Amino acid sequence: MTEEITLTGRAAPLERDRPPVRDWLPLDLDGTDFDPVLADLMREGPLTRIRLPFGEGWAWLATRYADVKLVTNDPRFGRAEVAHRQVTRLAPHFAPRPGSLAWADQPEHNRLRKPVADAFTVSAMKRLRPRAQRILDGLIDGVVRDGPPADLVERVLEPFPVTVVSEVMGVPPADREQVHAWTRQIISTSGGAEAARTAKTGLYGWITTAVRSRARSTDEDVYSLLGAAVHRGEISEEEAVGLAGPLQIGGEAVTHNCGQMLFLMLTRPELMERVRTRPEERGPVLEELLRHIPHRSSVGLARIALEDVEIGGHRIAAGEPVYVSYLAANRDPAVFPDPDRIDPDRRPNPHLAFGNGPHYCTGAVLARLQTELLVDTLLARLPALRLAVPPDRVRWRHRTMIRGPRTLPVTW
Repeated sequence: MTEEITLTGRAAPLERDRPPVRDWLPLDLDGTDFDPVLADLMREGPLTRIRLPFGEGWAWLATRYADVKLVTNDPRFGRAEVAHRQVTRLAPHFAPRPGSLAWADQPEHNRLRKPVADAFTVSAMKRLRPRAQRILDGLIDGVVRDGPPADLVERVLEPFPVTVVSEVMGVPPADREQVHAWTRQIISTSGGAEAARTAKTGLYGWITTAVRSRARSTDEDVYSLLGAAVHRGEISEEEAVGLAGPLQIGGEAVTHNCGQMLFLMLTRPELMERVRTRPEERGPVLEELLRHIPHRSSVGLARIALEDVEIGGHRIAAGEPVYVSYLAANRDPAVFPDPDRIDPDRRPNPHLAFGNGPHYCTGAVLARLQTELLVDTLLARLPALRLAVPPDRVRWRHRTMIRGPRTLPVTW
C-alpha cells in the first residue's frame, strides 16, 4: 500500500495503521438513553473514524474530554474550510452562508460576533427576565384555566422559547408562526434535502427583508442591531443574514432540552423531590441535567485540520475533517466519576453542553435563563406535577438533529 501526500507535503499515515471507518446511522431513540452507537465508538478509542448519512468520505471523531477541548480551542483546526467541502454529515442539505459564526475562524469570528454581542450579555438577560416571566405566566395561566391534563410541549415548551427568542431577535408577532415552522423544518432530517432547502430559502429571505428594513433603527433587538451594523459598513448584508439564521434557529434547542430535563424529573421521584424541596439548589441540579441529557443526534459541525496534529496516538493529517462529541466528553469518566449517573451534588461540573472555545454557544445565557424560569414556574404553578401517562407512552421526536419529546402529557 502506497502512502498519500498531505497538504503539508508529508506522507499521510497508512490506512492499515488507522482505526476502521464506522458507518454511523443515527437511531430514532425514545427517552433519554445514551446513543449506543456513540457508546461503542467511545469504547473503541479516544479517536475513531466515522461516516455519516450525507456528504462525502469519512471524518475523525474525538470523544475524550481533553481531546474535545483541544480540538475546539486550537487554531490548528478550522471551520472556514468546511464551508467549501462536502464533509460527511448528518444534515441532508448543506449550504453554508457567508457571515455565519458557525463557519468563521479568528479573527473573522470576533468581527462578526461583535454587532450582536450586546443582545446576549448577562445584563441584557437581566433586562429581558421580567418580560420572559410575563410571557411564561400567560402561557401557564391558560394551562391552569383549562385544567389537567395538558401537553407541556404544545402548551409551554414550544411557545415559550419561540416567543422569547422572537422578542430578542425582533420577529413581529404576526410572523412568528411562519418563522418557527421554517426553523423546525431546518433541524429536522425528515423531508430530505428539498424540504430543508425550501425552509432555508424562506427563512433567509425573511431575514434579508428584516435586516434591510431596520438600517436606521435604534432598537436593541438583533435584527435592528444587524441592520444598523450593515448601514455603518461594519458587516455586509450577506454577513448579517448569515449571522442571524443560526441565532434564530437556536431557539429550538431550549424546547427539546427542557423537554428531556422535565421528563427526567417526572420519571425519577427522588430527583423531583430534590428540586421541589431544595429550590435554592436547583441551579447545580439543572447543570447536571444539562451534562447528562443526550442533546443531539450524532454530532454537530466539523472542523478541518490545517496542519498535521497528533491526538490520542494518531496523526490527523492536514486537510482531514474532525468532529468532536460534546455528549461523549460529558460522559468521560476521567472528568465525571460515574458519568452515567445523575448526581445533583456533582462538584465540580465543567460540562460542555454549550460547547467550548470560540464557538461556545452565543445564546447560552439566554438558554439558562429560560430553563430556570420554566422549571421554577412550572413547579410553583402546577402543584404535584406528574406525568399523565406511563413513561413509555411519551412520544419522542424522530428524524431530527436535536432530541426531545414530541409530547409531554402531565397532570397536577
